[in-house]
Amino acid sequence: MRDAVVRYNAEGPSGLYDRPKAGRPPRLGEAEQAALAARVFRGPDPGRDGVAAWTRADLCFWLEERFGKPFHPSSLSRVLKRLDLSRQKTRPVHPEADVAAQERFRKRGCATA
Repeated sequence: MRDAVVRYNAEGPSGLYDRPKAGRPPRLGEAEQAALAARVFRGPDPGRDGVAAWTRADLCFWLEERFGKPFHPSSLSRVLKRLDLSRQKTRPVHPEADVAAQERFRKRGCATA
């Protein structure tokens, strides 16, 4: 109670608001978080990475390989949420998809002429 009175006398009513608690520092630094976000935004290369879409386990493996910092997928989920990244994935696109044929189908349906 005494601390609250001292803060109120020094800062007024704004001194009564809770202060951020000192906690454990983040395991990934700013540069490492930026590299992770860039990796997620760039997406995997199926030829090099062997996957069509990132999973948390794939990203955990990459983080341990690149920075030497092991993560559990649940912990990485919290990191990704802190970076404002969503769990939602885009719809997969086949690498050999014919975009022109898809547009023709959208316009005319099954008619070929």
